[in-house]
Amino acid sequence: MADPIIVGISGGVDSSVTALRLQQEGYDVECVFMKNWDGEDDSCTAEEDYKDALAVCDHLGLPLRSVNFAQNYWDNVFQYFIDEYATGRTPNPDVLCNREVKFKAFLDYAMELGAVKIATGHYAQIHETDGSFQLLKGLDPNKDQSYFLYLLGQDALSKSMFPIGEMEKTDVRKLAESSGLINHAKKDSTGVCFIGEQKFFKDFLKKYIPAQPGHIQTVDGAPCGEHDGLMYYTMGQRKGLGIGGGHGDKEAPWFVADKDLDNNILFVAQGHDHPALHHKYLVANQVHWIGGSPPASLDGIAAKIRYRQADQPCTITDLSSDQIHVKFEHKQFAVTPGQSIVFYAGDQCLGGAIIENRN
Repeated sequence: MADPIIVGISGGVDSSVTALRLQQEGYDVECVFMKNWDGEDDSCTAEEDYKDALAVCDHLGLPLRSVNFAQNYWDNVFQYFIDEYATGRTPNPDVLCNREVKFKAFLDYAMELGAVKIATGHYAQIHETDGSFQLLKGLDPNKDQSYFLYLLGQDALSKSMFPIGEMEKTDVRKLAESSGLINHAKKDSTGVCFIGEQKFFKDFLKKYIPAQPGHIQTVDGAPCGEHDGLMYYTMGQRKGLGIGGGHGDKEAPWFVADKDLDNNILFVAQGHDHPALHHKYLVANQVHWIGGSPPASLDGIAAKIRYRQADQPCTITDLSSDQIHVKFEHKQFAVTPGQSIVFYAGDQCLGGAIIENRN
């Protein structure tokens, strides 16, 4: 009898084709739909997504279970998300969601059901060499999701599969269509992990964090407006600043450059090339190495400080501690505390850390 694989199916085309490919390869496939958000919100599409997942499973003749990890998500992901925003930082909940929900709660649940491995629709690849598991970029450079998976360790990788990691997105949709899957043209999900896209993000945050309006100043100290609360702004943000004419060069846009949390001041700089928006050094903590320890060689290492950014050559120091210093070959735009910096050696994802500050 074939090895039992449990697929985390979301109702989207990627996880659906994941289940399809495993079925075609002869595995004993079962699907699980995770409901992880119980908040009252029109942007959450869980009911519609479940119907799509059920339709796909019915079409493929695969069993489908539904499981609710909402409390786990709230305690281990969403509370962190809110706490970080409350301190003026910009968190990346998708990274934590993968570690705490998809590759911990769901993985444990699947193992209890008797699965040999779990499978998800991530665009990434897992390679094993002499009992050591490596996380590699997905084949499609426009969809690679290794950035969001850097917190996975050896145990999770050894029990996981990414069947579409070696496919281009266009080929995933073509296979879905030719196989009769109803969601072959379904729009990709966006927004916060499991919560969905928030059209009015300020209103969403207001439900959980009291707003504290304050002053906007240029990096030179000149007053130029009022902000609605530091939690609503992120480094490098251009839209929604509300800085009218009469401040600086009318032709050049304004960007968020820094935050003074103690005095509740938002600092802005004008022009994308302003030096206050670009940094060559950063300090990061909460370091995680996928191999369990720092790589033997850091020659040719590169990093991303945001998803879909091109790899940026850099050097790392202070590897012996939980706080590392990173120097980039070229200055980086909008280095953002709270976001993840993820390290690569070619196509291999080595691990990453949380950006603490920059200079």
